[in-house]
This record gives sequence, C-alpha cells and structure tokens, in this order.
Amino acid sequence: MEEAKGVVKHLLLAKFKDDVTPEKIEELIKGYANLVNLIPPMKAFHWGKDVSTENLHQGFTHVFESTFESTEGVAEYVAHPAHVEFANWFLSSAEKVVVIDYKPTS
Repeated sequence: MEEAKGVVKHLLLAKFKDDVTPEKIEELIKGYANLVNLIPPMKAFHWGKDVSTENLHQGFTHVFESTFESTEGVAEYVAHPAHVEFANWFLSSAEKVVVIDYKPTS
C-alpha cells in the first residue's frame, strides 16, 4: 500500500447534545461547508450521517471530512481565525467529538 502524495484527510465525528435541533445541525453543516470558501488550504468538504446497522457508533451521528494538500495545510486551517470562530460555535452544540487526520493509502 502506498500513501497518497501529500493529501491529508481531516475527519471529525460528532455526537450532538440532545437539545440541539435538526435545524441547528443544518446551520452548523452549512457553516462547516462554507469554510472551504474562507480557508485556502481546505480543498474539499463532505459530510454524512451514520447509516450503519452494526450499532457501534457510540452515539456519534455525523461524520465530516475535509481534504488538504499537506499536514501543513491542516495546521494552517486549524489556526485560521475563521476555523477558530466556527469551531467554538460548533463545539458549543457537540456533546463529544473525535478528530483524526490521516494520509489515505491506495
């Protein structure tokens, strides 16, 4: 197996607080997706909801995937003021999150 040259995937799994409405989650998703327009190193964004029948999600219901060209790009994204502001807003609605950065292999 070979690592993709430079590409880094940034995954965030989220379990939202019980009192967070579907409308609020939709606002958060739109805000997350808009970061692609605000932070140059962020090249792509995808998200989805858990559809597994295994029931091993541990309460995590949503997954968010961002694509970067390098680990330096992820670091620039994390420190960017637009991300910092968004992350504070997003995390106020999350009960828990897990974040993993990885280089895909082929």
